[in-house]
Parts: sequence; C-alpha cells; structure tokens
Amino acid sequence: MTLPEPRTTDDTHLRKLRGTVPVNAVLHVWLKAIHPHAPGEMQLSLNDQRFGNIFVQNSEEYEFRMFFMPHGGELECAYDPETTTISVAYWFTDASVLEEGITVLRTHAANAPAPAPGSYHFRPPFGWMNDPNGFGRFNGSAHLFYQHYSHGLTWNTMHWGHAISEDFLHWRHLPIFLFPSEDLTHRPDKRGGAFSGSAIPLDNSNGIRVFFTEHVIERAPEREIQMMATSQSLIFAGAAKPLIDKRPELEGLTLDFRDPYVFRGPDGYWKMLLGSRLGEDGVVLLYQTSDVTASGDWEFVDVLHSENRFNTQVIECPCLLPLDGPAGDPTTRWVLICGLMHSHHEETGRKNLSLATVGHFDGKSFTPEFEQELDFIVDNYAFQAFLDSGTPVGIGWLANWADAAPEIDFPTAMTLPRNLVYDQEDETLLTPPIEGVETLRDHLIDEETLASGEAVMLETGQVEIVIELDDPGAPFELDFYHNNIEMMVQVDQEGLRFVYHDDTQGPSPDYVAPGAKPSHIRVFLDIGSVEVFADNGRWAGTKRIAGFDPVHSIRIREGRVKSAKVWGLAL
Repeated sequence: MTLPEPRTTDDTHLRKLRGTVPVNAVLHVWLKAIHPHAPGEMQLSLNDQRFGNIFVQNSEEYEFRMFFMPHGGELECAYDPETTTISVAYWFTDASVLEEGITVLRTHAANAPAPAPGSYHFRPPFGWMNDPNGFGRFNGSAHLFYQHYSHGLTWNTMHWGHAISEDFLHWRHLPIFLFPSEDLTHRPDKRGGAFSGSAIPLDNSNGIRVFFTEHVIERAPEREIQMMATSQSLIFAGAAKPLIDKRPELEGLTLDFRDPYVFRGPDGYWKMLLGSRLGEDGVVLLYQTSDVTASGDWEFVDVLHSENRFNTQVIECPCLLPLDGPAGDPTTRWVLICGLMHSHHEETGRKNLSLATVGHFDGKSFTPEFEQELDFIVDNYAFQAFLDSGTPVGIGWLANWADAAPEIDFPTAMTLPRNLVYDQEDETLLTPPIEGVETLRDHLIDEETLASGEAVMLETGQVEIVIELDDPGAPFELDFYHNNIEMMVQVDQEGLRFVYHDDTQGPSPDYVAPGAKPSHIRVFLDIGSVEVFADNGRWAGTKRIAGFDPVHSIRIREGRVKSAKVWGLAL
C-alpha cells in the first residue's frame, strides 16, 4: 500500500492527540461537530503521513468511529477545536487487549476520571458508572461489566463498560463492550439504553452470552424488554436480539421489567430472575428455559419473591445463588439479594435498602429461612454475585440513588469485592471482603498509638484499620477527621452505628445495625469512601464520602481495645 505524501498545509491551529501504536492497532474515538451546520473532522496520520479522515455531522451527541492502523508507529489525530470536539479516544490491539487493556489518548474535561490518585477501588477510566453487570469468571479471568456513559459524569444513555482481572483488585480497562441501539445513542436525551443484566459462559467455547434490559422510555406497550447478545472474543458483544419482549400477564404488574440475572438452577435448567412491581409489592419474577444454550424458549414460571415493606417502588438487580453446598443438593441454602428502589426505612431515614434472604430453592419456588440487610449504611447497591469455583463472590455499586440523581455530577466507584458465607453456628450471613484484599497492605503505619487513644495521622487517607475490642458490644468510638465531614464508627446500647454529618446535604440518616455487639472491627478508608466490616462481615456498612478530600487522621475516643493496627494500602 502506498501512503500519501506528508501534509504541507498549515495546521498550526489544530489540536493533536499523539501516541505510539503497534501494527494492527484499533482506534476508538467519539467526536461531534460543534456547529449544527458544519461537520466535525479528525485527520489521522502515521509517521507524519496522512492515511484517513473521520467526519461527523451530529452536534448534539458524540458519535463513535473506529479505525484500523495500517502500520505501527507514531499516531497523530488532529482536529480543529473551532469545529470539532473529542470526548474519548483510546487504542488497543485485538491480540493483546485482554492482557494489556486499552491505552487512553484523550478524555474531555467533562468526563475525566475522578481525582483519586492511588484509589484501590474500581473506577472507570472515564465517564459515568453505576450498576455492576455480568460479573463472573470467564476463560480463567474475572470480568466486570458495568452501566456506563462515556461522555459525562452524569447518568445518560446506558452502555456496558468492561474490565478484566485475575484477583478482583487489579483491573485492566477494556473497550466499551455493549452499545445501545444507534437511535438511542444519537441524542443525549436519556431516553434509555442497554440496562443492567448478567452473563454466562458458552459451552465448548471461551465466549459468553450476555442478557440485559433494553429500556426505551417512550416505547409502547413495553418500555423494558430483555435482550441477548453473544461474544466469542470477550471483547465486544455481537448483535443483540430480543429474548423476552412481553411482560407476563399478571394483573397489576407495572411497566418495570428489568435486570435479568441468569443462572443454572438445582434441576439443571437455566433460570432467569427479573425485578418488577405487582400492585403494592416489589416482586422478583422467575423464568426458565429447557434450551441448553439459554438462547430461547424462555417461559414465565411464577412470582418468586415479594416485598411490601419500606414503600418499595420496584425490586432491582435480583440475584440468587447457592450458599453452602452444590446447587443440586436439596439441603443447600441459597441467598437471594435484591435492591429495593426508592425504599424508605422510616425509623432511621435510610433509603434504597438491599436485602439478603437465605432459604431453599427447588428450581421453581424459594422458601425463606431468615433475612438480613446486606449493608446497614446502604451505599452498597445493585450487588451482583456469582460462584467462583464454588465460592460466592459479589460486588456492588458504591453509591445510592438517595443522594445521587441523573442530573448530579457524581463520579463513583465499586465496593471492595466480598464473599458470601453462611455461618452455621449463628445462622447468619457473613459478607467479608475477599481474602486477597490483604495483598493491598503496603506498609504498617501504626500498632500502638491508635490503641493508646492518641491520634494517628494518615498521609494519603488510604488505609485499613483492624481493631480488637476487649469486650464484645462494649461502648466504643473511632473518629475520622476530615476537612468537611464529621464521621465516626460507634458501638452503643443500640448496636453498631456509623455517624455521618455533611452540612451541605442536610440531616443524615441513622446508619445503625440494631443489636450488633461486635468484638472485631475492620475499616477500609479510601478517597471518597469508607467500608466497615464487623465480626468477619456479620455486619457490613458502606458509605460514599462526598467529594475527594481524604480522611487525614483517626483517633479512638472511647473504648478499651486489645489491639489496633493501621495499614497503608496501595495497588
């Protein structure tokens, strides 16, 4: 192939993105025209030789374009800022992207990553993120998909972002995995997109099949339908097609029909959970198919679970998995986890609760044994879990719609990954952080000062605090010193409590785990978040801290402790 001669025109007014790319690199770029009647343009060059131009007409929303590099070398992407704006540009190679991830060339100021250097929680490389999707291990690696909008830090048309890991802690960012229909991506009007869902491995293949809700706000008669797409590469989803395009005929069922969670049932059939509302109850709907590929013939079975407390608007993001044995054993306990959208706990003022119900599942009905809250501080939402070589592992969105809204600039993270453990002795559910989280310990900051009641200064605010109390349930207070927010962990007569006062947001809910009498408290601080695990996750609480100022020091104000250690954490 003969390349054109080098450019000789004056291009001093152009902005340029540059990077060194290998042969067969793929460029993904989103750009739009600034003026409605003048096209946007990007000029592509390799080693100072022009090889392509990208044109777009849309001045409302960024348009996606893809280019293959004819050779390796010095890539230059030039555009005129008077006519064109670029949201995101990154490159990768198909052959190595699973091992190396993408290389980002540009993000816009409106969608730049959060100012959280050294954060050990998962965050997207750019743009908005909410619910985890399709969380699982495929072809030997853990994959995390998530609700994503690339072009801003507020909620908008939903795509699926994607990352890969070997240990659930160190993630490599991959290309955008799943795009909504072209009509939905054409305008930034929040009409819908590719909403939450799940993924299963393909038999006799390294690929996966993903299930998701397509939401189109003005579509009739069904606003939400279930879609399916297949990926052989684990890099991009193939063409999506409707899978279930009609709600079951139940009197009083609302238009809410979302978040397919697909899993293998105890009878060997593929099952699907969907969240909805029936009359005054939030409900979980159960579907199943005898199709071994799960790609068709889905039939409605029954309402699996109902929730009529807390004024719940709709159940979201249900998931169900075996807890203490193989799926086919009738004695195995299963755990059903649900997000209660717009729920309100009147006694404490907490909103958007997540409930974990432990019981038995025979493939068609679920019989509860006991129920507990997944997170007493409630900023662990849309939790999704799967069996990783027989061990339940889950992750949640480290945020809550109670203090987030589609109009708010609200960059967020995912929680630390957690195991789900049935405690047979106490008949409770434990949700401790995964064992590998100890590998984040970079250095020991303190093992004497905090226990003595003195303040411990934190250089970066990214630490793990491990405290053993003298007496379970005895009064205790650990204070966090922050520039703008009052925070503390307390144990009092009512239980385990997290106090959070932010003067800019008005009165805070009472974040309390009633009756908790812990003897072991483990706290993870990061920029923008705090996670509390008491007695190996018997009680767990997660709070997004507004802003990105770190906690700068900690002190035990009350309580006798056997030991207290503070570890600096780093990826």
